[in-house]
Amino acid sequence: MTQVNFRIDEDVKENAERALKAMGLNMSTAITMFLTKVGREQRIPFEITSDPFYSESNIKHLKQIMSDINEEKANFSEHKLIEVDDE
Repeated sequence: MTQVNFRIDEDVKENAERALKAMGLNMSTAITMFLTKVGREQRIPFEITSDPFYSESNIKHLKQIMSDINEEKANFSEHKLIEVDDE
């Protein structure tokens, strides 16, 4: 056995401990499970995403818009504001 020490935000730790306790686990067991899965699968065992604004498809779309603007092909018109609910 070896010991690993790391620093983590107190709120993150407390929220995780509450959730793990509800699952019948403690932090040490959960981290051991996570690291075992990483070692076995050679990957992070869940999807990690970034802001979709920076996705390859959106950057391509924005570059096309800029090209249209630069070539005076862009068609601008007013539209209603689209409301998005943050869940």
